[in-house]
Amino acid sequence: MQDVPIVIVGGGLSGLYAAFLLEQKGIAYRLLEARDTLGGRIAVAKSSGMTHSEQTVFDKEAANKTSDNAESNNAFDLGPSWFWPDYQPQLSGLIESLNLSRFAQFEVGDMMVERATDQPPMRMQGYKSAPPSMRLVGGMAALIEALYARLDIRCIMTNQTVRQLSKTDGHIEVQSEDSSGYMMTLRAQHVLLALPPRLVEGRITFQPALPQNLSTQWQETATWMAPHAKYVAVYESPFWRYNGLSGAARSAIGPLTEIHDASTLEGNGALFGFFGVPAQVRQSVSDDVLKEHCRAQLLRLFGAQADTPIAEYLKDWAQDSLTAMPADVSGDGQHAVAPPSKPQTGVWQDCLTGCGSEWSAQFPGYIAGAIDAAATAVQSLPATVLSR
Repeated sequence: MQDVPIVIVGGGLSGLYAAFLLEQKGIAYRLLEARDTLGGRIAVAKSSGMTHSEQTVFDKEAANKTSDNAESNNAFDLGPSWFWPDYQPQLSGLIESLNLSRFAQFEVGDMMVERATDQPPMRMQGYKSAPPSMRLVGGMAALIEALYARLDIRCIMTNQTVRQLSKTDGHIEVQSEDSSGYMMTLRAQHVLLALPPRLVEGRITFQPALPQNLSTQWQETATWMAPHAKYVAVYESPFWRYNGLSGAARSAIGPLTEIHDASTLEGNGALFGFFGVPAQVRQSVSDDVLKEHCRAQLLRLFGAQADTPIAEYLKDWAQDSLTAMPADVSGDGQHAVAPPSKPQTGVWQDCLTGCGSEWSAQFPGYIAGAIDAAATAVQSLPATVLSR
């Protein structure tokens, strides 16, 4: 059984940023991630030289590629896409320090609106976000890759699903299981929970149990992205721009309710949309059928060229067991209010800290929230842990 001051549960943005901060302080840790990739809800599809499937890159070679690499640039976000530097200076500062390239969301031109099935789509004056929404060259996975490239890979373990946390005198036993069913136990002084609160409460057994009021608050905190699904259609070029359209659309008939330009800075054109179809309905039909309906909608909105994408991607987060719990399927998809991040009484006091995005008081559920929550959690670690 290995002893380590801190165990981080979860290898999404908050977990990786917590690891980054701990390394800066010279504090030893182990990060355990259940998936075989890092990034959590940050996931991209890459169309250049790769199969048309979800890809999340986290190896050193890929992380060190320069931003002008064509394969890296042709990345399409299946999770979060945007950040706002004027509102989120902490995240923006991190992106600058990692030398990541950014560009503004394309919003020039008119938008399309569908109001009813018996009415043709209408062309209307578009609008621009103020301040502008920004994206990263290479997709949001560029942020994951850049952080990973700066970490000690010996401290990071994927395919490790944490099953149980047991509090004993002087330490916490962290039991995890790999994809072959092999169980591993680490002993830690403190555990950083870099997962959504609802997932922590529903997937990890605590011995002894967490305080009931805290457990209830975590269980009732909705997970951002969990009820949602995104569709991306990739084209040779952003042909809608040539017709004075921004690529934005709103629809009351669906299946996509909100559509945006997802084109890369220098490369393929792309459109993406959020489904308005409830998760239960989406699960009753195949991905091929959903894609067919999406293509038909884009055809209505943007013309014949929209009917023949060179690649399509669909990510239903409600069917991702490492993101969504059953309670998320019927959720309203809104950002939750941040719950308490740690027990204030009992045996778990000063032993656990939630640092997933939903625990951010400022930006719960957002990418900026992952950075904020991780920084707050590391700053609040007990002095006894920091001195080890």
